[in-house]
Amino acid sequence: MSNSPVPTTTKSALRLSQLLRHAVVDSQGKQLAKLADVIVRLRGDDYPLVTALVVKVGSETIYVPIADVRALEPNRVELTTARLNVRAFQRRPGEVLLNADVLGHRLIDVHMASLVRAHDIYLSSDTATWAVTGLNVHQTHWWSTRKTISTDPARDWKSFEALIGHEPSVLVRAPFGKLRRLKAAQIADLIETADAKEQSELLTQVHNDPEFEADVFEELDEDSLTHLLKSRSTADVASVLTRMRADDAADAITDLPQARRREVLALLPEPQHTKVLALLGYHTATAGGLMGVEYLALAEHATIQDALDLIRTSTTQQPEALTTIYSTADDGTLRGAISIIRALQTDPHRPLREVADPDPVHAAPQDDIIDVTTRMADFNLLTLPVLDESGHILGIITVDDALEAALPQDWQRREPQTHASLTPGAV
Repeated sequence: MSNSPVPTTTKSALRLSQLLRHAVVDSQGKQLAKLADVIVRLRGDDYPLVTALVVKVGSETIYVPIADVRALEPNRVELTTARLNVRAFQRRPGEVLLNADVLGHRLIDVHMASLVRAHDIYLSSDTATWAVTGLNVHQTHWWSTRKTISTDPARDWKSFEALIGHEPSVLVRAPFGKLRRLKAAQIADLIETADAKEQSELLTQVHNDPEFEADVFEELDEDSLTHLLKSRSTADVASVLTRMRADDAADAITDLPQARRREVLALLPEPQHTKVLALLGYHTATAGGLMGVEYLALAEHATIQDALDLIRTSTTQQPEALTTIYSTADDGTLRGAISIIRALQTDPHRPLREVADPDPVHAAPQDDIIDVTTRMADFNLLTLPVLDESGHILGIITVDDALEAALPQDWQRREPQTHASLTPGAV
């Protein structure tokens, strides 16, 4: 048997909706059963291979291996035998039931980073095998013309990730499946619009990569994050928050019940525990509540080259926090700031005290969101340092966090716009 089924056009492919309308017959045309489902086996990035049929004989559900199928055609399903082996169907890991799991269900359009519904499934054949090669996610109505239906193209199966809801089959797939093509923010948008079962499968997949899982949780809106964390064990919550940015972790802990806060905090390792605990002392609507504790600061006698070398090795910090280099005096107070762009345009041997802008614009931890965003807009800042009364840096506010805080809640909850990232395929 061939291991690589050849995608064909919709004109030569079978639609599952066609097959389900027909009886299963023997070589003489005698009806033996009714087709209930088609079983395929997941094969990573390859097209799912048809391995068997599920047929109904009265109230019995029977498994028919594909080797016993002589023909799959638009108007008939023909077997090689006149007798059925009465073997009850039991699903195995990696198997998907096209009718029960995919047809009429939602799946992820990876190209558009959105949830869509499978209105039909296309099966194509080479000389020896049948495989699922396409999906139709555009619903056709009874008033559609025959011409419209016949010219409605299928999309390549590889453009989608099915949410099949069968845990053993999920676990045998490659980690992330096709979801690895999406960004953390896109998966967070999917989770926010998914139902409970869909969320469960999405979270199961991202859980395979703890660092990426933390990125996804950072992108969730407050209500979704709170709901998902409440449903997890204390150990699981601590594991996720350990990998999140300290400011996002602090926001998440704030929304937990008081008793769970203490339990989760106790499980956070140093220095995350110290960072989060410090941030919990500030109101979320102030500069202290908005700031993150990751930033780039060097002594003012350090050179531009020293700063660039430090940026190069700061691979665990969020990139937004590295857009500005801060210089400090011997006592640790803030002395100057220089953007990474200006630093790259400057002689690398010059010390920061000679090139950094003196007396940088800054905020106090009690300043409110309006003060923060207005100041950043007025001075075109990508980051804003937050200082204590002595002039020491407590943290910085990045422009993305300031913008998110300033946006009205109803704007943040608008239907997410789809952003195509791949070239859609046609079957």
